[in-house]
Order: sequence, then C-alpha cells, then structure tokens
Amino acid sequence: MQRRSLLTLAALSAASLPVFAKAGEIRIAHVYSKTGLLEAYGKQTQTGLMMGFQYATGGTMEIDGRKIVLIEKDDQGKPDLGKSLLATAYADDKADLAVGPTSSGVALAMLPVAEEYKKILLVEPAVADAITGDKWNKYIFRTGRNSSQDAIANAAAMDRDGVSVATLAQDYAFGRDGVKAFKDALKHARIVHEEYLPQTTTDFTAGIQRLIDALKDKPGRKAVEVIWAGGTPPFNALAAADLKKRYGIEVFSGGNILPAMAAYKNFPGMEGATYYYFGIPKNPVNDALVAMHYKEFKSPPDFFTAGGFSAAMAIVTALRKTGGDTNTNKLIKTMEGMSFETPKGLMTFRKEDHQAMQSMYHFRIKNDPAFPWGVPELVHEIKPEEMHIPIRNKR
Repeated sequence: MQRRSLLTLAALSAASLPVFAKAGEIRIAHVYSKTGLLEAYGKQTQTGLMMGFQYATGGTMEIDGRKIVLIEKDDQGKPDLGKSLLATAYADDKADLAVGPTSSGVALAMLPVAEEYKKILLVEPAVADAITGDKWNKYIFRTGRNSSQDAIANAAAMDRDGVSVATLAQDYAFGRDGVKAFKDALKHARIVHEEYLPQTTTDFTAGIQRLIDALKDKPGRKAVEVIWAGGTPPFNALAAADLKKRYGIEVFSGGNILPAMAAYKNFPGMEGATYYYFGIPKNPVNDALVAMHYKEFKSPPDFFTAGGFSAAMAIVTALRKTGGDTNTNKLIKTMEGMSFETPKGLMTFRKEDHQAMQSMYHFRIKNDPAFPWGVPELVHEIKPEEMHIPIRNKR
C-alpha cells in the first residue's frame, strides 16, 4: 500500500462529504482527539482504523458492495465537544455507527448520545471501567481494554505479600478509574498512598516527594505504580529522583506508546503489563499490520494503532455477518458474543457488557541499545480466561 492510499482514505472526512448519505454507503464516524493532550494516541488510532479497513476488505473498502465512508471528527479531548460532534454525526452526517473516542472523559459524555440516537458507539481506545460499567447502555461496545483488564494484568506483575504500593495517576476518569480497579485487583500488596496530579502536569517534584514520604520508611518491598496517559509522562522525573538507589523504591507501570517508553530505558527489569507491543503477538493479523505499517511509515505500529485496527476488524466482521445491513438492532444481536481476529489474536465481545475479552501481556523491560525505547520482553501472555474481569453494569 502506497502513502497516497492512506491519504486518499483520510480525505474521506467530514469536510469532503455531502450531508446526506448516498445509497449503498456504510457511513462510520470516527470521533477522536486529532488535537489536544491525547493527540498522539488519537492519530495512531486513526491510522490503525484505516489500515484495518483496508486489510479486512482486501483493499476494496467495501462490504457486500457497500462503500465504507469514514467521517472524521476532532473532539480535542473536550467532553462537551465530543458529545455534540457525535450527535451531529448521527443526525446530520447520517452515520450508521461511530468509533471513538480517545479520552475516557469524552467517552462518558458521549454514551448517552448513542442511546438517544439508538446507534452503536464502538469505544476505542478510552479505558475507564464506567464506560462498560455503571454508565453503559446496550448501544456501547468496546474493543479497547478497560481499567480492570489493565489493573488485573498489572497486579499479576507485582501483587505479593509484604509489598507497599503508592499510586501516581492523573486526576480524571482514566486515572481514578485505573487506581480503583488496581486496588480492587490487589490481593496481597497494600496501597499506602494515592497521588493524583492534573493531566497537564509538567513539574512532578512535589508529587514525587509525597510518594517518597509515603514509602521510604515502609519495611519490605516498596513500589510506585504509575497510571498515566498522554501529556508529559512522569518517568523521566522518577528516573531523576533515583528512587531505587536512594530509597529502595521500585517503579511499575503498564505499556505505553513508543515515544513514552523511551524513558523506560531508565528502568531495566521493570515489570508491568501491556495491551500491545508489536513484537509480542504471533499471528497473521499482527504480521499484516506490522508489514503494512513498516511499508507506509518505515516504523513499527504502536500501542493505539493496534486498537484502531481491531475496531475495524470488529466492524467488518459484524457487517459481513449481517450481509452489509447496518440496522442497529441486527448489529447488536450479531455482535453480542461475537469473536473476531485482531493483531492481538482472537477477541470476543462479552454479551453482558459488550467489553472485548482479550489477552494482556506481562512484560519485563530490557534496555536494548538497538531500540530507542525500553523493550518490553514477554514474561507471560495473560489470556482472557485467566482474568476474572468483573461485570460492573446494571443490565
């Protein structure tokens, strides 16, 4: 696939489309953070979504003779804007279904819109448990992992007797939901402090000092668990504080995008769990994604690229099963319990809450000079059946 092919697809945006749908089109809105604090995540998702549609349709961008038209909307990471853009997509752009958003806060604002318009919103990659939990409705599906999947997988890496843990997270839905899920997942380690900082934090001095004060005098193993997305990650500041040498405090975290994982080189041996790293899954779909991405960008696909690709695979699988029929009730019936191939292997939408059950990957960081980021080497693939993900909705 040449660069012009992706640019051609990208041109099929809201700005270049007529307001009224043409017969035979499948109109899909993608509401995401094209700009804002989570811009890097959003752009990866968009790339993956387009590549996924290309792969799943064999390059035709059609399902049973109906052309896929992708309508892009930039929510800028703002909940009110995301809510209004989704309503516009359903009402004015005649979107049959929607994908997104990037931010958990935006996603929570958008959920009632899907219910109001009785149209599917496939959430990718927003993570907060509440999306498929107490704020969920039957029109919501999610290919992205949720906070509980993150937390249970990360707990597997460090939940031991005698471990004292302080958490460092962002003060919004993603961070607070992530800490809650992590606390619920711990069976042996003990949380001694929770530190929440604004998403826009760039100076971590005071927050890190509070973490040190909470942990330095604790007996046994001591650890900081970082739950952070976008903005300025705290890892360079944590490395500069030299926590391990000075206080015996370890740092744990989940996976992240490759630029953020450059700071992981400062923590060789650090363990955690990740949603995706291009070198870990071994399956034909991931092979295809990696090859497509290297051909297009001369670089490997990243964390959220795989998520966008997975969302496309889910949509095409469902629409093929309905014969291209975009009727919402038919799609819901089709997608509940549906399994589909992704770069991570097989995912299945759980019938009870439409959360995609999927593998996570316990890793250990290696400082490999061949890579500009800390390389997460696989310790263990945590399969869906190994994780007891709670059902948190009120269905």
